[in-house]
Amino acid sequence: MSDYYLVIKNMQTMRDFSMAAGKAILERGENIACAESCTGGLLSSLLTDVAGSSAYVQGGVVAYSNEVKEKLLGVRHETLGKYGAVSEQTAREMARGVAKLMGTNIGVGITGIAGPDGGSEEKPVGRVYIAVCGSQGEQVRANDFQGDREDVKLQTVSTALRMLVDYYTL
Repeated sequence: MSDYYLVIKNMQTMRDFSMAAGKAILERGENIACAESCTGGLLSSLLTDVAGSSAYVQGGVVAYSNEVKEKLLGVRHETLGKYGAVSEQTAREMARGVAKLMGTNIGVGITGIAGPDGGSEEKPVGRVYIAVCGSQGEQVRANDFQGDREDVKLQTVSTALRMLVDYYTL
């Protein structure tokens, strides 16, 4: 199989998960907002690719800089100083912050290192934290994805969509 085929197949799977996540959110009368760093809005894009998603997608923030994480999303300066931008704590505060900012039931926070640079022994390229916070509680997952920058972004969004589906079904 060609790489192109695998990307197309993966995109179809992500669209399926996006529709399933949207259905679960809508069935509960809830809505969602996303705070994305290393994915640059890709999760929000996939969620809004679904017809009718305006009924449950409120908005999103691409929070690439720490300044935006602090000023717009309310991530505490102490959190960034103690744990760093790429951490479970920051992802959780991003998710809570975007939900508060947008007035939604669910917030998703994504922060990580997509590469090819920026990694360290402690936080290698591919390390991504995804948080889902809302009416069903809070879940944060640490991930170590492989591949190039695009691969890391696609794996991150695929995982985030699966987390959203699981959030309502587990």
